[in-house]
Amino acid sequence: MPRSRSGAVGRRRERTGTEPVTARSALGLRLLLSAVFLPVFLAATALFWYWTAVSGPQDVPDSGSLRVLAVACAVLSVLALVDLVAVLRRRHREHPRLPPPR
Repeated sequence: MPRSRSGAVGRRRERTGTEPVTARSALGLRLLLSAVFLPVFLAATALFWYWTAVSGPQDVPDSGSLRVLAVACAVLSVLALVDLVAVLRRRHREHPRLPPPR
């Protein structure tokens, strides 16, 4: 017997695949990964930026490579922060009885 709603809040279109009616998103896992890796990527960005600043012209790896690593870690930090905010907003929207994130 098909259900009119699958239990998800804000579904924009009908299910068309073979996923179970009770399928749920892994928001808890996304929250955990974002919360763990945001400080890791921020620390790595700071480390590579500092290493770039103190490296000499003949050092290996060179400052160009370290700068690329610092920028890559900064981009990953931004992505982790955006995902963390998105997960927290979605959890608050789906469970309004929970207190809002501080």
